[in-house]
Amino acid sequence: MPTRAELARQIVAVSHALHHRGWVANHDGNVSARLDGGRFLVTPTAISKADASEGGLAVTDASGKAVEGEGKPPSEFALHLGAYAERDDVLAVVHAHPPYATALACAGKSIDVFLPEAIVSLGDAVPLAPFAIPSGEAGAAPIRALIGRYDALLLCRHGVITVGPTLELAMLRMELVEHLACILTLALPHGGVQPLPADVIAKLLAKRRAASGLLGAAAALAGGGAAPIEEASTPSPTAWTPAGPPPARDAWSGGETEAACSVVYGAPGVASAASTPSPASSAAPAAPADRNESLTDAVQAEIARLLQS
Repeated sequence: MPTRAELARQIVAVSHALHHRGWVANHDGNVSARLDGGRFLVTPTAISKADASEGGLAVTDASGKAVEGEGKPPSEFALHLGAYAERDDVLAVVHAHPPYATALACAGKSIDVFLPEAIVSLGDAVPLAPFAIPSGEAGAAPIRALIGRYDALLLCRHGVITVGPTLELAMLRMELVEHLACILTLALPHGGVQPLPADVIAKLLAKRRAASGLLGAAAALAGGGAAPIEEASTPSPTAWTPAGPPPARDAWSGGETEAACSVVYGAPGVASAASTPSPASSAAPAAPADRNESLTDAVQAEIARLLQS
């Protein structure tokens, strides 16, 4: 185990990295490490993580009570203690609010891991822990219920917590969760990420189990999985939906371009009526192929008329 001085330096380095990356704001987030003798080292309450210093860290006992110096632990340290209580192999905990992952957590969504390398590192899922006020035993309870099988959790309407046998690995897991959440979000307009085949996931989980000596106790249990991620309510990639109000009447043309814009951009009554089937017609056969041609002809005729005026 690293010395106390080494752990203090690592906690400060992780804290500064969280702030530099924009994964915490104000007094958000906290970083801790397990010490010998049932004590813990944690970033103190009410400081920006940019201002964390080795001499300002709080030292607590197993109940979370400060036992040295002037630093006071944050109320969210109860979440860390819940993870430490459940797993003897956890020697470090990182909690932060990285934007993409926190957006998913606030939307009530978990992550089904879809990158091969990430399955070895994190397992097949980053589950969503139920909402709880993040303090005390009640705040720790949702984490204690899941952390035995997972190294990273999304906290409903809150943020992310990751654990590891080292501060480096706990921070790398935070980085990987945010990376997955970012890709997941960016893939939505393209139809969403595609899941890995079940047989591939099984092989990757076997690799994770084989590496449990380095990755921690949860890796030895790899293969459980979480509830499937909820399907995002986004427009189908083949059916574009207008993102704003109908086009305004153009000043220089006296409104002459409005009809063409309506056809192209889907103002109510024109493109939207053509592309969005009514409930009564949703089961009807597909429109004839020349329907798109008639729309194209209408646009070209309107453009030609404008050029001649």
